[in-house]
Amino acid sequence: MADQNDTELGVIDLWPTKIMRRCPDGYETWNKDLIKLIRELERGNKKLTTDYLAPDLFNMDHPAVNWLRESVNATVIEYLSHLGIDYPVNWTITGWPNVNRFGDYHDSHNHPWSYLSGTYYVKMPATQETLQSRSDVRPGCITLYDPRPGVNMLAIKNDPYVDPEHTVLPEAGLMLLWPAFVNHFVHPNLSKETRISISFNIVLQWSDDYLPEQG
Repeated sequence: MADQNDTELGVIDLWPTKIMRRCPDGYETWNKDLIKLIRELERGNKKLTTDYLAPDLFNMDHPAVNWLRESVNATVIEYLSHLGIDYPVNWTITGWPNVNRFGDYHDSHNHPWSYLSGTYYVKMPATQETLQSRSDVRPGCITLYDPRPGVNMLAIKNDPYVDPEHTVLPEAGLMLLWPAFVNHFVHPNLSKETRISISFNIVLQWSDDYLPEQG
């Protein structure tokens, strides 16, 4: 159905995939407390990283978690505002820590039953091991993939669709937020130092107000 309100001539930006990058204020201080907390949680549960259905980190009443919860909520509000969503939206946050040691990685996946997904980076390795490996190895990075398979097949040089992936080398304090349907891959940690992050999902509390107007 044609959009009767769109009368502008020129180029229309259709079907964009919005990804937000943000560094919350005060992360240097709070990251120290988050590292300590996650270390304690891992001592009690050695499968902390893979047991993401365990008790939700964001249900904890802990000063550092409370700061992170507020930071995630502020990021979601900014993201929704950028989309032009100007009505109330309610959600819950679910999340879990990831402790990646040498060689650890996460296969390409997305996050079902969620509206948005994200990662907050608590600790990134400062050094990498010297390996005789391929030049295109991207240790510690996260890659997000174009959700429209095959769009790059006929792309030409300088066409934004020529590269079907977007790779980020995070730093401690970075928060990334993206649509939950986007597949992403966490490259292996090739450092003897641990890589600590917190993954989270934004799950909508449904309301009929979310339904698009039809007509």
